[in-house]
Amino acid sequence: MRKSLPFVLTKDRSFFESLGDWMGDVLYDELPEKGFECRDEQIFMAYQIEQALKEKNVLFAEAGVGTGKTIAYLLPAVSYARYTGKPALIACADETLIDQLVKEGGDIYKLQKMLGLEIDVRLAKSRDQYLCLKRFEEAEKVETDEWIDDISFSIPDGVYAQGSMIAIQPYGERSDYPTVSDEDWQKVNYNSIMQCSVCDLRNRCGQTLHRAHYRKSADLIICSQDFLMEHLATKESREREGQLALLPDVSMIVLDEGHLLEYAAQKAMTYKVQATTIVQLLERLMVDGVRERTLYAMEKLQDDHELFFDQLRDDLVASEEERKRINKSPNLLKYGKQLIQDVETLLEEFVFESEMYMIPEYELNMAEEYLEQYEASLRIFIAQGDAVDWLEETDGEETLVIMPRLITEVLAEKLFSKKLPIIFSSATLSVKKDFSYIAYSLGIRDYQSFSVPSPFDYEEVMRIYLHELSQKEKTSRVQQLLRDGEKTLILFKSKQAMLDFKAELPLMERMYVAFEGDRELSGIVRDFQEGTIKTLCSYHLWEGLDLPEEALTRVIIFDLPFPPHDPLFDAKRTFAENPYEEVELPFMQLRLQQGMGRLIRTSNDRGDIHILMNEEEAKQRETFEDILAVTPEIK
Repeated sequence: MRKSLPFVLTKDRSFFESLGDWMGDVLYDELPEKGFECRDEQIFMAYQIEQALKEKNVLFAEAGVGTGKTIAYLLPAVSYARYTGKPALIACADETLIDQLVKEGGDIYKLQKMLGLEIDVRLAKSRDQYLCLKRFEEAEKVETDEWIDDISFSIPDGVYAQGSMIAIQPYGERSDYPTVSDEDWQKVNYNSIMQCSVCDLRNRCGQTLHRAHYRKSADLIICSQDFLMEHLATKESREREGQLALLPDVSMIVLDEGHLLEYAAQKAMTYKVQATTIVQLLERLMVDGVRERTLYAMEKLQDDHELFFDQLRDDLVASEEERKRINKSPNLLKYGKQLIQDVETLLEEFVFESEMYMIPEYELNMAEEYLEQYEASLRIFIAQGDAVDWLEETDGEETLVIMPRLITEVLAEKLFSKKLPIIFSSATLSVKKDFSYIAYSLGIRDYQSFSVPSPFDYEEVMRIYLHELSQKEKTSRVQQLLRDGEKTLILFKSKQAMLDFKAELPLMERMYVAFEGDRELSGIVRDFQEGTIKTLCSYHLWEGLDLPEEALTRVIIFDLPFPPHDPLFDAKRTFAENPYEEVELPFMQLRLQQGMGRLIRTSNDRGDIHILMNEEEAKQRETFEDILAVTPEIK
């Protein structure tokens, strides 16, 4: 239902003139009267966004910590949504940031309270953040631990009852189950092989109920950047199949922590082939009554798939990086071609099986859909064209990942070619006010930009220490620092680097440290904020984590965060004229700024930053010392 504008629109003033007057009243008068600080940087940002809305441009809005970026984009976003009759979309870097944005006491809550403004805000989380009833039913047959019972008791009684679902509230979000580990959640959540369109439980699924709910938002839809990219990647195919796109048409997009959009796009716009998925999928179809020819075709595909993955493991280039390079041997390409023939043969047999009705329709449709994508992936892989591919672990499984085109091309076509206002909001979008790295990474040619500093006096509240030591000495130095009990965030350049540190840490000390991946991340962060945990180790929380005052008093940067030497970044290096200047250095500098930005979040914050540098990293001092907020001390 369309809502009225938060200001009066008259015939003699345009919408944008009236919006400017109203934002001025709010930011200069109303909010300061209620205790908010009047910040010139925040006001400047709000008016720059207004200009981008008027011209329907891409805007890089870089504003330092403490500027009040959220309120600066919420005021024009809510107004523009009501003016156009379409909700504004706010895409956050991850689910943790979504929760922070909408929590009681957050900026949306404050704005509503201070202005007496009722904002219709609804969440659209990534599909893997929802319980899948089909997968839950399968897991319930074999799982005996308490976590499966906790989920079972949370499902509303009416879900399995006959009759209307209108009275059932949306349910089944990942955040509803903070004690369930990531590993267990991945047994019951939605995954990419599930075919919702033919599922007999789709109208009773929590994901479906959530989708119907957020599509009706009058003001704001908040989602993760992963979900926005999944929407763009699937929009055309869903519409061809007569399904609604995952997101409705929106009036504008705000990309909160927008420098992370590239990673979300990579995740959504790639093909994935897993080691065991197809084997398990076909085993479900081997039911009584299936024709012998079909059984043989399925068994042959399973056997050849296993041969393919055995060869794939042999062809890996040894590396500690998460993305493993593949040196494609003639045998691997031969197995890939054979698999394509196997799939085509099996799909022909499925045509006959569909007329026999021995295999449940849902299972058969799910398998056909998966096999078509599987075949398309393999064709790209064996073609050896411009695609980038690698092997990684996804959801605990070996996964062949294939990126058909560089993300720059895809984003330029699917997102930035549209005449839609897109606002990138972050404290770190540039290196020394140069936005060319992020623009280049995303394929953006035409944009507006600005950079305003943080209002905080860093010289008064922050100290930075540079530790020059060997790589082997880093763990013992961290142990020394942790003895004082300060609330500490330790940031690592990769998952492997964090796991190496964990392995070196004595068992007794490990008990008092939380590591990303041990369980659901927002639950770990909540325990850390409340003081249950004193030390948090992470390789993802370089940005977006907001823990003010005593909740976080020290950040340790274990490694300089240079990009990995993996197939994806090597592809970027290949396309760069000067890989060090265009890829390596700006990535590290931006990441370092993001990590340091976790410490000082409010005017009441104080703390220390410790950057650990081995002999090679110490040679890079001159490349980042001038981007540090204060002059560092050498340890």
